[in-house]
Amino acid sequence: MAPIITSIINLKGGVGKTTITLALAHFLAIEHQKRVLVIDLDPQTNATVCLITENEWKERDETGRTLYQLFADQVKGSHRFKPDAAIVRDVSNVGGGVPGLDLLPSSLRLIKVQDRVTQITDFETYEQGPIFALRDALAEYLPYYDHVLIDCPPSLGVVTLNGLAISDSYIIPVVPDTLSLLGVPPILDRVEHFGSRTRRNIRALGIVVSKMRAQTLLHNEMLRRLRDDFVARRYPQIFQTVIPESTRIAEAADVMTPVNTLQQKYGNGGPYEELSALTREYLAYATR
Repeated sequence: MAPIITSIINLKGGVGKTTITLALAHFLAIEHQKRVLVIDLDPQTNATVCLITENEWKERDETGRTLYQLFADQVKGSHRFKPDAAIVRDVSNVGGGVPGLDLLPSSLRLIKVQDRVTQITDFETYEQGPIFALRDALAEYLPYYDHVLIDCPPSLGVVTLNGLAISDSYIIPVVPDTLSLLGVPPILDRVEHFGSRTRRNIRALGIVVSKMRAQTLLHNEMLRRLRDDFVARRYPQIFQTVIPESTRIAEAADVMTPVNTLQQKYGNGGPYEELSALTREYLAYATR
């Protein structure tokens, strides 16, 4: 069985991209008993250091066991990247590690190598350059998983395109403000262009509204406008579940604090309920 592979994208930082990736991964693995792989393509490495300790990440990065090595190989013509060694099994601070939740870690050094990879890529036809490096490297490993979630950098460059090249679908997290929404049309256009050139049908699974402040007029007005734009067919569907701004979500990122349950990690009532509902909604859309 092929896994369901979803990229999480926005051109703007700070919209809850990593939060949503990590929450979906945890809830899919724990509440729905799915085998999940998180691929962290973002050089900021936020998803990585929320799932493994910084010391483990550094040690892996220094020994060629992060995604930096995959892209460095493309530039240098070497073959050092080994997916089996790079994938970290049973990650997270929940219960000392979640069975079936795995991670392919990122690297801060991706920023450097990204520019050099871009120089050898043909962005019109995508026939030249390492657009399919990730696909080729993971071909024999992906069928092991039920879901693969890809945390993409805030750009539509060659690293993000590597994620899209293996994706069935993508989610756009937005904060309900003007700047955040400006990034949506370029993503829709670029993914459609990439899909048509590479003969892939990459579905826009929907827009997830995060960091919602229900007491502010602006956020409520923007949410209403988003839903109107969906009705007018300017945007893909808007997830019904809205993720509130929450200090508990920020605290949940700390991999050094041991917890035993998702309720402890995300707070009972609080964002736990919304994130659980978001995962059920994601499953409903992704599997239809």
